Amino acid sequence: MKADIHPDYHFIEVKMTDGTIVTMRSTWGGEGDTLALDIDPTVHPAWTGGSSRLLDAGGRVSKFKNKYAGLGF
Repeated sequence: MKADIHPDYHFIEVKMTDGTIVTMRSTWGGEGDTLALDIDPTVHPAWTGGSSRLLDAGGRVSKFKNKYAGLGF
């Protein structure tokens, strides 16, 4: 590996939207900096597997299955 081409990997504090602070390693900022999040990954559907979705996807799946029921889907 080439020397001196990798970014500095250090500890930072990440402040969640509910006020909790998590310490983790990152290349963002400097040692001991605090990153304040606008979107909390513990409740956002993109990181929770969509469990808190407001939109019902089952209706579209049912419509597809009914439409193509005789074709073996």
